[in-house]
Amino acid sequence: MNSKVSRVIDAYSLDGLGDELVEQWVDEGESLRSLADVFNRRVLASAMREAGLNPIDGEVENTYRLLTGDDVSSGVRTEAKRSLERDEVDVETVLRDFVSHQAVHTYLTKHRGVSKQTEPEDDRAKLEKNQRTIQQLKGRTRAVATNIIENLRDTGRLDVDDFDVMVDVRVIETATGETYDVGELFEERASDVDTDADAVDAADVDAADTAE
Repeated sequence: MNSKVSRVIDAYSLDGLGDELVEQWVDEGESLRSLADVFNRRVLASAMREAGLNPIDGEVENTYRLLTGDDVSSGVRTEAKRSLERDEVDVETVLRDFVSHQAVHTYLTKHRGVSKQTEPEDDRAKLEKNQRTIQQLKGRTRAVATNIIENLRDTGRLDVDDFDVMVDVRVIETATGETYDVGELFEERASDVDTDADAVDAADVDAADTAE
C-alpha cells in the first residue's frame, strides 16, 4: 500500500519531489517539519497552476502561511480560502492532501528505505543554514511587498513613483538595548551550544508510532 506522500505525489504529478525529500533529509540535514512544509507548498503551487494561476515569487509561501500558520487569525485564514476558491482552487482537497512530518518520516524510512545521517552538523554549518533561511524569508517578503505596491500603483489606488523595498530584520537585546543585524548577531554572539531540529521531530514520530 502506498503512503499518503506517494499518493499525493502521483495525484499532483510532482515528479522528482520524492527524490528531493530524500536528498534534503539524508544529505542536507533538513528537519522533517521543514520537509513537510516544502512538500505542502509544492502541492499548493501545483493546485494554483492547475486552476490557471501563475503565482509570483513568494506568493505560494505567503498563501501557505495564511492557510496553516499558527499566528494567522481565523478571519484572515477564511479570506485566504475564499480568495483561492474564487480562482477555482479546490481548497478543501488541497488541505486534505497536506502531509504531516510523521507522514514524511514514514515515506522516507518505510517506502524509500533511507535513514538520517547520524553525524550531527557542526555549529558553524547550522548557524549558516539558519542565517540563509532568514535571508530567504527577507527576499520573499521583499518580493511580495514589491508586487503588492506595484499592483496598487498600476490600478490607481496608490500614488507612488519608482520605488524600492527594503526588508531589515534586527534583534534588540532587551536587557541592554543593544541592537544587532541578524548576520552580526550570528557572527558576534554565536555560542558552542549545538541543537538538532530533528530531535523534536524524532520524539514526535516515536510517540505517534507508539500510539499506532
